[in-house]
Amino acid sequence: MVNELEQHASRIEALARSLGLDYYPVDFEVAPQGLMTEIAVYGLPVRMPHWSFGVRYIHQLVRQSMGHSKIFEVMFPGDPCRAFLMDTNSLAENSLVIAHVLGHADFSKHNQLFARFHAMQGGNIVEQAAAHAHRIQLAIEKVGLERVEGVLDAALALESHIDVDGELRRSRYAEFVPEKPAREHSDFQKRFQSLPGESRPEALPIGPLRARVPPHPEYDLLWFIANYAPELEQWERDIFLMVRAESLYFYPVFACQIMNEGWASYWHARLMREADFLPQSLYLSALQAHSDVVRPFASGEQAALAVNPYHLGFTIWEDIVEKHGLDRAFEVRRDEDDFGFIRNWLDRELAEKSGLFVYETHPDDEIRVASRDLDAVREAILAPKYNFGAPRVAVAEMLNDGGLILTHDTASDGRGLDARRAKKVLEYVRRVWRRPVRLQTVNDRAEPVELAA
Repeated sequence: MVNELEQHASRIEALARSLGLDYYPVDFEVAPQGLMTEIAVYGLPVRMPHWSFGVRYIHQLVRQSMGHSKIFEVMFPGDPCRAFLMDTNSLAENSLVIAHVLGHADFSKHNQLFARFHAMQGGNIVEQAAAHAHRIQLAIEKVGLERVEGVLDAALALESHIDVDGELRRSRYAEFVPEKPAREHSDFQKRFQSLPGESRPEALPIGPLRARVPPHPEYDLLWFIANYAPELEQWERDIFLMVRAESLYFYPVFACQIMNEGWASYWHARLMREADFLPQSLYLSALQAHSDVVRPFASGEQAALAVNPYHLGFTIWEDIVEKHGLDRAFEVRRDEDDFGFIRNWLDRELAEKSGLFVYETHPDDEIRVASRDLDAVREAILAPKYNFGAPRVAVAEMLNDGGLILTHDTASDGRGLDARRAKKVLEYVRRVWRRPVRLQTVNDRAEPVELAA
């Protein structure tokens, strides 16, 4: 089957390029199910060790055993791209997966958000993550698993608290307040000061003034702790920066999930449809796999209470190509993320066709349709994506005694905090900051509340 798959792969790639797809080279590898599950759970082929990945692994195995999850492929953007195919997939499924991966590869090369983060990372995150894992292993050998895992607990608890508008490599704040240029006097002032009795003694120099830390609300908590925590050792600071680098890599995947999966699904469907060199039986099997991937419903035709990004993205891309042409679709692929994609291209007709609605749950566990308003549907889809899925929290002040004041930006966030979870995260921050930490937020009645650790 491998030789036959290689033949199909080369012809599918040639067809993809003839239809306008352009991507960095893709290295395909067929992997056993156990390895595929590990890669999917860890997010990278080799990654820093942590108990939380073990929990996710068990959860994934349970979902697979119940038939709620099947891993067809795992793909990593870069130059080259890396793609892993499941060895238990049929020839038809892996042919479909190859076409799907080529869609991902085209998207990740040309989408501006992906391209920006690709340029920051250098396009070799797989190798960087392996190097991170090696450095953490060296730290474990030097100071012990318990200490290293304690720092990883804190860093991974804050992994979404990065500044996605910032750069991977940042300098520390300026240490001193910039000196203001001396004010120039007018000719009248100069003549006035030259009058008898108007001369003043020279002011004693006071030296440069130390700048406030932080000089502005700092939302990149991982970077701030790595650079300004009073007592962290260098290996601890390195762990925070390594987690931050990997979080920045994952952000475009998170922020463009609907677009990216929809684009890949559109292209796997189109490539399979136009690949007249494929046997008819293989095409029909691939078509069945496509239907399973992009179906909008839960089992038994029940309405799903979560959006299938493959289905929604596929539906919108088909509509864009049909109404505006492929060239316009290429422009949208380049310029948008999920926020722009959903707000600009999910119209009322598509929302109704997809059966989208906003629901609410009641104390008796009853679920009701709350709204079918288009704007409400759009924002309900996008709400979990805001600020990398995390509350918008900033470092507001570093006190003279080293204490840390954090603020929750409730005005722009629009979400409350889970107080129990927030308290746990504060405890993690206190563990590495090694000084008192306070978080200022509001309760569900918009009253000021302060949590402390």
